[in-house]
Amino acid sequence: MTVVEDRIEMADDSGELTLDDLFESLERTTPEGYKVEIVEGAIFMSPQRDTHWEIILDIVEQLRTKYPRKRVKSDVRIDYPGHLNGFASDVTLVTEGAEKTPAGLWRCKDVEFVAEVISKGTAQNDYGPKKAAYAVAEVPVYLVADPYQGKCHLYTQPKDGDYVSELTVAFGADVDMTTTHLGLTLRTDEFPRD
Repeated sequence: MTVVEDRIEMADDSGELTLDDLFESLERTTPEGYKVEIVEGAIFMSPQRDTHWEIILDIVEQLRTKYPRKRVKSDVRIDYPGHLNGFASDVTLVTEGAEKTPAGLWRCKDVEFVAEVISKGTAQNDYGPKKAAYAVAEVPVYLVADPYQGKCHLYTQPKDGDYVSELTVAFGADVDMTTTHLGLTLRTDEFPRD
């Protein structure tokens, strides 16, 4: 079967595609080394780049100084509020004691922190609909690391579908998150730029 036939078959079954249907079909067709997300029903595939991975790994390593490995996730699908929002965030921290759904997915209500590293082709998602979905889900801390700008944008205090507080820090300076529940400072001195 082709991807088109799969989609026609799935649409015929219920009249509308679900995130599970879409991801199941995409798993069969996504090339190795690509990340897939669905944002507001649109499918995005991004190749992993060295700069992207180095920043992700740096964030994960710093989180690991305080949090156990089982709470820190990368590129793991979590469904968020809105129409067909299945994100595979670059870095996610789930709450202590968080459990997966019967379908094997983490719940967005258990997410305490998300970090996204900007890719040119999907930057509009990270600053737009994904930021909005994280705020609606009341993710307390959302960090965007932008290697093109050489800056981090920290969003906190979600309220009414937006973040009340925003802090912008240039790469090389520390991102102070000690006033958030994370209680740590993120060093950016080794974040590479594109």
